[in-house]
Amino acid sequence: MASACVVSSPEDVLPRDRKIIMKKMRVAVFVSGSGSNLQAIIDARIPSIEIALVFSNNPDAYALKRAENHGIPTLVVNHRDFKSREEFEGEILKHLDPLGVELIVLAGFMRILSPVLVRAYSNRMINLHPALLPSFPGIHAARQAIEAGGKVTGGTVHFVDEGVDSGPIILQAVVPVDDDDDEDSLLQKIHAEEHRIYPEAIRLISEGKIKIEGKRVLRKT
Repeated sequence: MASACVVSSPEDVLPRDRKIIMKKMRVAVFVSGSGSNLQAIIDARIPSIEIALVFSNNPDAYALKRAENHGIPTLVVNHRDFKSREEFEGEILKHLDPLGVELIVLAGFMRILSPVLVRAYSNRMINLHPALLPSFPGIHAARQAIEAGGKVTGGTVHFVDEGVDSGPIILQAVVPVDDDDDEDSLLQKIHAEEHRIYPEAIRLISEGKIKIEGKRVLRKT
């Protein structure tokens, strides 16, 4: 009787001196300020991505220095040089397309986006919001949580759509609202959790472990 042959892993059939090369997702990180979220992504060393570009609309953003310190290419396109958001974003796309960017990560990018960029990267652009969406969308979310008397708030990673903080939710983290919290102290707690969940969300996307069904983001089984 012939015996069965079971291959348990690629290493069983590849020469020992050959390595399996996995294609990395090419990511562009958009920044406007200090870049603490960018630093968290860099420090996470996500094996399934390559940061192909750090883009900023602000030539003085310290995040650009963080990128340069790690040998990551940077690009500045000042929105003030354009008459409209659409023209500004059209110029951005001219730079992203040749780089083969597959995912845009908004990391403290302080510009409202038009449908030009959002549609070009539909379900391929993500953002952080300092609240547990759908509660407290828009600006001053931590202040909104305190003023509403909330006992918990947190951070949300979500896909970007054409609404305001209304895209499908990928991950969330909860933080307590303590009696002595002000807006700054609450934001510090939220940012600490954001630095944890943002790299994790990027990892899930880049490894193909999630899917979007309507407004829901589900884990693939």
